[in-house]
Amino acid sequence: MFYDCVDSFCCLLFFFVLFPNRKAEVGLLGSLALVVLGQISWDTAFFELVNWNVVGLFLGTLILAELFLLSRVPAVVSEWLVDRSSNARTALMSIFILASFISMFVENVAVVLLVGPVAMTLCEKLRISAFKPMVLLAMFSNLQGTATLIGDPPSMIMGGYMKMTFNDFFVYQGKPSIFFIVQAGAIGALLYAWYLLKDEKKQVKLIPVETVRSWIPTLLLVLLIVILALGSFIDKEVSWLAGITAMGLALIGMLWFWTGPRWIPVVEMLKNIDWKTTLFFASLFILVGAVQKAGWMDVAAKGLSSVLGENKVILFIVIIGLSILVSAFVDNVPFLLAAIPVVMDLAKINQISVPFLMFALLIGTCLGGNITPIGAAANIVAVGILEKKGQPVSFGDYVPIGIKFTACAVIPAAIVLWMIWA
Repeated sequence: MFYDCVDSFCCLLFFFVLFPNRKAEVGLLGSLALVVLGQISWDTAFFELVNWNVVGLFLGTLILAELFLLSRVPAVVSEWLVDRSSNARTALMSIFILASFISMFVENVAVVLLVGPVAMTLCEKLRISAFKPMVLLAMFSNLQGTATLIGDPPSMIMGGYMKMTFNDFFVYQGKPSIFFIVQAGAIGALLYAWYLLKDEKKQVKLIPVETVRSWIPTLLLVLLIVILALGSFIDKEVSWLAGITAMGLALIGMLWFWTGPRWIPVVEMLKNIDWKTTLFFASLFILVGAVQKAGWMDVAAKGLSSVLGENKVILFIVIIGLSILVSAFVDNVPFLLAAIPVVMDLAKINQISVPFLMFALLIGTCLGGNITPIGAAANIVAVGILEKKGQPVSFGDYVPIGIKFTACAVIPAAIVLWMIWA
């Protein structure tokens, strides 16, 4: 079983890289193959390996986020901020900050799709290139999506493995947690963005402000955050509350949308939900769980430990560096799911704080995707918007900004992480 699982997982990783747009199909077929070949049972795959709490949280948040976007609240706020800015530079910075805030609670691609048109309209009115603003918008969305439990799939996955509540992302074991580490990186990234846009000082021309369709989706999203914040007192094992709450509120939101506003057809709204990533999520839990049960993760951790030794500094740098490098070219979800058990074992073998190395893994994995235009879905969407507007983006144009942005974000985040958790 050991070698069968390892061979299967390596083949699947190869297909994930080869067919990035077919990851859900590859994941489901791989999971099915493991069950059919008898490497794991149906019961084990469905009830033990899949973390339904995380899957439910992800899907429920996606539905609430879609309703939130349809309500036009984010668009209205972003347009209001632009109209009250003195010049293009401050207007764009306010858009980045707003997108960063929304990304803490809404999927990154949705944020780019919503706030991106506001940035594009501003650039068109002022006759300035939208390349830097759109690229930076995607990067800030990726950065702040890491800050909370519901901001990004990698954060949900790590939270699920470490049994972290919503509050634990702010304070964990009595110490400042991942939220504040990410904010240190955000400060560095904002300073870089401010420098990069130093020539954009044209006076802002007013853009039309839309009207809010409804505040109900906003209230549902706020209610989700409040319940998750109080959840540590109810679901101490972090095993059910987040998923059930997110799905319950999503169902309420869908019923309200179906019986009430229907700004777009219900079928179209459901098509906008990222069902493929949800299925991909569930299948990856099975794939990685099977490999972990076979003992491969323990072997990998011991092998890495023997090569890297017990030096905390070296382990820290290697984990962040390798995570950044891999995530620049490969989907960070399968990489993170495979790396988490290895890093946890590494921490235990070398008697190092588990949160210390796990947070390093999360920072590297999430921020590394900003280096290339294919490193994160939000980047691909931003580049696609630019190309539709007749502004093609080459790999060579994107990467220099990506490397500098990542360095400006990772270095301060890593320093703060070391100071708090080392």
